[in-house]
Amino acid sequence: MELKINTFKKAISTGHKQVGIWNSLCSNIASDALASSAYDWALLDMEHSPNDFRTVLSQLQAYENGTTSAVVRPVWNDPVIVKSLLDMGAQSLLFPMVQNADEARKAVAATRYPPDGMRGVSASQRGNRYGRVKDYLHKAHEEICVLVQIETLEALGNIPEIANVDGVDGIFFGPADLAADMGIMGQLASDELWAMIDKGIEAGTAAGVPVGTLVGSSHKALEVLERGMTYVACSSDLNLMVIAADAQLAAIRSKLD
Repeated sequence: MELKINTFKKAISTGHKQVGIWNSLCSNIASDALASSAYDWALLDMEHSPNDFRTVLSQLQAYENGTTSAVVRPVWNDPVIVKSLLDMGAQSLLFPMVQNADEARKAVAATRYPPDGMRGVSASQRGNRYGRVKDYLHKAHEEICVLVQIETLEALGNIPEIANVDGVDGIFFGPADLAADMGIMGQLASDELWAMIDKGIEAGTAAGVPVGTLVGSSHKALEVLERGMTYVACSSDLNLMVIAADAQLAAIRSKLD
């Protein structure tokens, strides 16, 4: 059996724009439903959602039914957590709060087998199709995508060094945390915030590394793609549900009042 091709990694490496969605509901049913929407990628969030290994696994399985590439954000840059996620079949990981090149190297090392890293070896797991991918130990890294999240001014200033780390495949901006670090917490539409992100886009692009982010609407998604980003998540399953539910109820109640 052949190693599964990481279509998301291949796409961003060639500059092909990728539109994604954030999964915060921790639901394999929601993921199964979204798989038919054919987003290019979907983020399974462990950092700010109550996902655990079992719920992430069920969502990875759900996305096997479509063409959407699943990206997992672990709760932290922890090699023990990363080892389990890779063994259960995750191929793309978004590491939160990476501040410098050393932390980026740690993230990459967690995804590589010795002597290039520290990933523990398991002979039979979902990642290698339960032992059926015979060359997995030697080729797994070729299809693993490492994204590092820039969430502070310190990290923003370190983008050239971070992007130069061998094995970093993409840079991802966290607007909410970056705004908080700038002293403008919650002001996600701030021109000051996006001016800083624009500087990050320039730095990442100059280093030859694709950049992406999460926004809250299709309009903003188009805007940031035009600013030079390669991949963007345009909303979350949770927000879409809340917005639609509130709008529907408001429309009905407005006719009853």
